[in-house]
Amino acid sequence: MPLSRVWPRFAGLPRSAFGAALAHFGLGVTVLGIVAVSLYETEAVLEMSPGMTVDAGGYTVTFEGTTPVTGPNYVDERGLFKISQDGQVIRDSYSAKRVYLSNNMPTTEAGISTFGLSQLYVSLGDERTDGAWVVRVWWKPFILCIWLGGVAMALGGVASITDRRLRVGAPERSRKRRLSAATQAGAAE
Repeated sequence: MPLSRVWPRFAGLPRSAFGAALAHFGLGVTVLGIVAVSLYETEAVLEMSPGMTVDAGGYTVTFEGTTPVTGPNYVDERGLFKISQDGQVIRDSYSAKRVYLSNNMPTTEAGISTFGLSQLYVSLGDERTDGAWVVRVWWKPFILCIWLGGVAMALGGVASITDRRLRVGAPERSRKRRLSAATQAGAAE
């Protein structure tokens, strides 16, 4: 068909058709993200002393050490991790073992670095007696596809809701017609 006929037909489709297409696209993106993370994620749990490295997802994570930090209602040991690729430092990532003073509650603040649609997580664990720290490093490829697919599905739902045809109810048959139709059906038996 020539484009002069295709475009008006495409533009004349109801918004619910565009919403359904967008929602299904979002579902596909979410499934792609789930499958990629399930198949290709890596995790390393190890004891690291300053200067030690670990590889994850094509990146090298180097532990530089910790420094004590005092916040408004917490104290923590903040670990500095240098993330490099091909020998070049790309960015710094900070992870902390934090204790809130009001209830003496310890938490772990993870360092999250985003590379395109993938993320690298670094989590500082407990300190060992020899000065080393337990560190967890996760590489999650295409993890953001899960969130982006969810946003696309939500936008598809909003687009479908804005279709006026779906908000106008079909007229209800009158009670008299329903009764006469039921009586005729009963008499025919």
